[in-house]
Amino acid sequence: MTAYPPALLPFLGRRIVLRRLSPADLADFQAYRHDPQVGLYQGWTPWPDTQAAAFLAAMSNAPLFEPRTWCQIGIADRPTGTLIGDIGIHVAAGGQEAEIGFSLRAQSQGLGLATEAVSAAIRLLFEHTAVTRLIGIIDARNLPSIRLLERLGMQRVAVIHTIFRGEPCEEYRYALASTLRKEASTSAS
Repeated sequence: MTAYPPALLPFLGRRIVLRRLSPADLADFQAYRHDPQVGLYQGWTPWPDTQAAAFLAAMSNAPLFEPRTWCQIGIADRPTGTLIGDIGIHVAAGGQEAEIGFSLRAQSQGLGLATEAVSAAIRLLFEHTAVTRLIGIIDARNLPSIRLLERLGMQRVAVIHTIFRGEPCEEYRYALASTLRKEASTSAS
């Protein structure tokens, strides 16, 4: 499988930019990653500055969308370039399926910015990788993220009973199949 073409980043949206994370993002990254409300249903926990700086440096030039590897893409405010969130993507071993997760600072939530960013990331995945199916796993209590995935056309396909941070919880598994390859193969016949 070919690595994600780096020339596709930065990707300019109407109000956001998808771009590489950078060591210069440390203060903004730490601000939202240390906000208890932003991290309430996330699989990550806040890191000390040294660990976060090392992570940002690693993500600034790590291969993206490689099978068996999580990568993070920054979500920046287009007018200012300020980091406002990130999107995590894990491509499965076979390269056909990927999982997506996202975080957005509190003051940028409720404005449609996460929808714009996640939609753009999905489009990039389906257009420039072999991924044909995308999944998202969301805590059942995280209603804004559930609504976002449903707005993007993802369908709930399973309910998972699990333990999250030591407590029993339900997670919803959402899936979206790419129609891009189906349309291309149908039109080619």
